[in-house]
Order: sequence, then C-alpha cells, then structure tokens
Amino acid sequence: MKGLKGKNVLITGASSGIGQAIAIRLAQEGCNIAINYRKSLEEAEDTEEMAMQKACGDINNCSVQSLPIQGDVSQEADIIEMVNTVIEKFGSLDILINNAGIQKECPSHELTTADFDQVLAVNLRGAYLCAREAIKYYLSQNRSGVIINISSVHEVIPRPMYVSYSISKGGMENLTKTLALEYANRGIRVNAIAPGATITPINEAWTDDPEKKAVVESHIPMNRAGTAEEMAAAVAFLASDEAAYITGQTLFIDGGLTLYADFREAWSA
Repeated sequence: MKGLKGKNVLITGASSGIGQAIAIRLAQEGCNIAINYRKSLEEAEDTEEMAMQKACGDINNCSVQSLPIQGDVSQEADIIEMVNTVIEKFGSLDILINNAGIQKECPSHELTTADFDQVLAVNLRGAYLCAREAIKYYLSQNRSGVIINISSVHEVIPRPMYVSYSISKGGMENLTKTLALEYANRGIRVNAIAPGATITPINEAWTDDPEKKAVVESHIPMNRAGTAEEMAAAVAFLASDEAAYITGQTLFIDGGLTLYADFREAWSA
C-alpha cells in the first residue's frame, strides 16, 4: 500500500485475533509495529515473530522494527506511558490502531455496574484516551497522523445480552466522526472498520462448533464468516496514502450482514 513503508504504528490489543493480523499485515507493508498486550508477553512475542517472518523471513535480520509493549488501555497512566515509550523507541508515532476490546455476555437487567464500566473503560474510554494522546503528539509536532478504530457491526445492530459492548461500539462510531471533523484541517485522519462475524479466538464458542457456525453464517448473505486477515487488509488501506481523502468513515466488513439478510427473499409487498 502506498505510503506505509517506514511508518511507526501502535496497535492496541495486538497479541491475538484481529489485532495480531493487523500487526502482521502492517509489518509486511514495511511499518514498524508496537504490539500492545495486557497480560501475555508470550502471545505478544508470538505476534512479533510471525510479523517479522512475514515481513523479512528472519526476525534477527529485518529492517522492520517491532516492540512488544505492555499496557492496560482501561488505565490512563498506562496509555500515556505506552504512547510516550513508542515515540521514544521509534522516534515518532504515525498511526494508531485502537483495537483492544472486551465483551461480557449477560442479560441486561442482571449486568453489574462493575462489568458495565469495565467494558466501556476498555472499548470506548480507552480508545478515546489513546486517540487523545496520539492527537496531542501530532499537534505538538505539527504533523499529520492516522487513527483507525476497530468497531463492530454492533455499532448499528442491537445485540441482546451484550448491551455494554453494543453501547461501546455505538459510541465508537461517534468518537470516530467527532475526532475526524475536529482535526481534519490539521491533517489528522480518523476512520473505523466494523467487522462482522469473524473467525478469531474470542469467537471460539461458535467457530469451533459446526452447528453454531452454520446458524451464524445463515444470517450472512455471503454465507461465511470473515477472517482476521480480511479485516487487516482494510486497515492497511485506510492507514495508507491510498485513503488520503477518507476521514470520519466506518467501513463495514461483514459479508453483507448489515444488509438485513432476512429480506433476501421478499415477504411483503
């Protein structure tokens, strides 16, 4: 992709799933990647090794730089330290990918305040704080920058039993648009992708069960789930100079899930 080689990127929640795929894809594009993780350094190092192998073939002889970096995006101090460390190690920050996210399944009337707050703290507040720190840096250096938020089809599709998750992604849609509008004239682009059903470890409850997988895919016009690599490809495009005139947009990558699959056959006049 045009304009990605040599860019410095911070990807939150990059030790598995879509975040891991994004790190690998951007390393292949020649980006230096900071791989944020919360708990498992081992998983972050696995991501690093895969990314370097894809980018160069040899982790010990690669022009692409990588940096596993611990931090909990629900903690403001961690975010500030993380962004400052990336800038110190790489010399600058060009692209922020807000990918870290969690979800909790629970009937809405039984959801505890603590669990509600935790989901919002990671998915929405954390994304905002990371974006805030990146924007402060871009402005202080009078430089352009890119922020990409990893949202979900559930920013527009209600999801019973996951009310805190749905709220967080609905908020992310407006976060994306507000920041994009506010800073467009400073050369800062803010966009999002909204994955649909995707084959990742967080979805093992249905991806590893043929019957459940068939039910999920029955609601998708393309009759299949997406892959993390397909999500990463869209991120690479939005981060690149190929998307230089795109800001404030959410790109749905969902196999048509948001097209109201139940209306594939007309059932009313």
